[in-house]
Amino acid sequence: MTSSMTIAVDLAKTVFEIAVADSEWRIVERHRLSRSQFQAFFFNREPATVVMEACGTAHFWGRWLTGLGFSVRLIPAQAARPYRRRNKNDAADAAALIEAARNTEIIDVPVKSSEQQAIQGLHRIRSQWMATRTARINNLRGLLREQGINIPVGGVAP
Repeated sequence: MTSSMTIAVDLAKTVFEIAVADSEWRIVERHRLSRSQFQAFFFNREPATVVMEACGTAHFWGRWLTGLGFSVRLIPAQAARPYRRRNKNDAADAAALIEAARNTEIIDVPVKSSEQQAIQGLHRIRSQWMATRTARINNLRGLLREQGINIPVGGVAP
């Protein structure tokens, strides 16, 4: 069971910005926490709804928070962006997530399992590998053409 509090988290590599809103969607707490402080913060809280922008580390933290009993919502970055009221910074991003969480029309991104993330990572690496391979082949083909050697696409030199 979750409380009526909503906790917005702007994720980062080392420092996390947190905004806690009450049932009226008013921000009642703000915290800027290190990684260890971030974990301690959630260990010492009643389960609530946690809202994060759907980014790479959000799935890890989403799984971790779900394991602690929190309800996790991942909001697409493009859906949260219009709710930022001032310059882009961590505190403004956390406040924007609170506002975006109020919009029931935003479709949340489901938290991926470790296996899903691993498969997605493999697909990305393969796609990047194929793109760089093609670029290298085209570069070599161009260098050879400068020397009068023509290798047709998909073929071999005569």
